[in-house]
Amino acid sequence: MNASAAVETKLLEAAEQLLPELGTRRREIDELRQLPQDLADKLAKLGFYRLVVPEELGGLGISPTTFCKLCETLATANGSTAWCIFIGATSQYLFGALPPSQLQKMLQNPDVITSGVFADSGTAMFEERDGQAGYVINGHWRWGSGCRNARWISGGIHEVDASGENVTDVPRLTRVFFQPNEIELVDNWHVSGMRGSGSSDYIADDVWVPAERMAGDVEDTEHASQPIYQFPKFALLGIPIGAICLGMARACLEEVIRASKEKTPQGSRRALSLRPSLHIDVAEADAALNAARAYFYQTIDNGWQNAQSAPGSLEDRRQMRIANVHAVNTSIDVIDQMYRLMGGTSVYETSCLQQHFRDVHVASAHMMVGEPVMELAGRVMLDLDDKAFGL
Repeated sequence: MNASAAVETKLLEAAEQLLPELGTRRREIDELRQLPQDLADKLAKLGFYRLVVPEELGGLGISPTTFCKLCETLATANGSTAWCIFIGATSQYLFGALPPSQLQKMLQNPDVITSGVFADSGTAMFEERDGQAGYVINGHWRWGSGCRNARWISGGIHEVDASGENVTDVPRLTRVFFQPNEIELVDNWHVSGMRGSGSSDYIADDVWVPAERMAGDVEDTEHASQPIYQFPKFALLGIPIGAICLGMARACLEEVIRASKEKTPQGSRRALSLRPSLHIDVAEADAALNAARAYFYQTIDNGWQNAQSAPGSLEDRRQMRIANVHAVNTSIDVIDQMYRLMGGTSVYETSCLQQHFRDVHVASAHMMVGEPVMELAGRVMLDLDDKAFGL
C-alpha cells in the first residue's frame, strides 16, 4: 500500500469511527441548525475540510472517489455533517488560484474551516485604497452551507465597471474570500431537511477587500496540470451529493432490516420481517442501490484515471453527471419506500428514517442534480451540443 492509499484508508476509518457520535448528536445538530463548533473543529482536525486540495497547497490530495466514499460514510449517520464536509472541502478547490500571500495567511491554521457558494451572485469593482489594489464587493449568496463554522467564506463573483457592466466576456476573476465579520449572515435557515447544515444566506454590502483575496481560474495557473484541476469541475461540485444520498439510502435500508424484526404491526401476530412483500422490497432496494452505486463510482474512477494525463473529456463529464443524478433519484426511491414500509414508526425522531427522508428531498433540490442536467446530457447524446459547458 503506497502512502496515498494509506492516508485515504485512515481518513475512511476516521469517518467510520465518528458514526456513533453523529448518531447520538443528530437531534442536537438539527436543533442548532448548524454543526456544533466542537464537532466542526473535530472534523477539521481530521483533515476533512482539506481533502481534495493538492498537498503542495496545504491539502491531503485524495481522489474524488475517496472524497465521495467519506461523504457517503458520514451521511449514513447524519446528512448535514456530510453536506458541510462536501461544501467545506470543495470551497478550498480554488486555493490553487489564490495569490501565494493570501493562501499563506489562510493556512496559518492548516486545519482552517472554509465554506462557500460557487454561484456568481456577487459583483467586484476595482478600487484602489491607500495605494493598495482591491475590489468593492456586493452580493447576496444563498445556500451558504457551513458558513457559521467557517473562518473564511467565499462567494462567486463577476467583475464589473463603475456602470455595472461586465469588464470582460470571459471571467478574469471568479471568487472572493471573506472573513465572517465582513458580511451579514442571514438567520433564514429554517427548513424541513438538512437542518444542521447551517445553509444560511450571506450578504456583502460595499465590502472592500484587497486584491489578493480574489481567485481567478486555476486553468491559468501553474497548478493547472494537477489531476484534481483536470478532473471536471462541475462533476467534483456535484458528485458528493450522489454519495451523500447513497449513504442515507443505505442507512434507511439497514434500519428497516433491523427494526422490522422488532415491530409487530397492529392487527398482526407476526413480526413485520416475516411478511413476504417486505422480503421482496428489501431485496429490490438492495439491488437498486448496489447497481446505482457501482455505476456512480465506475464513472468517477474512469474520470479520475483520465485526469492524470489530460483535462476531462465531454464524455467523462456526461457520464459522471448522469450517474450522479441516477444515484440521487435511486436513493430517493429507496428512502421513500423504506419510510412507507415502516408505517408510523418512521415519523418518530428516534428513527433515522424521518431524518433521511427529509434530508434527501432537500439534497435533491440542488441545481447540480436537477432535471436540466439530464436534458443537457441527452442533447450531447443526440449530437445537438458538442460543448455542454454546463456539464
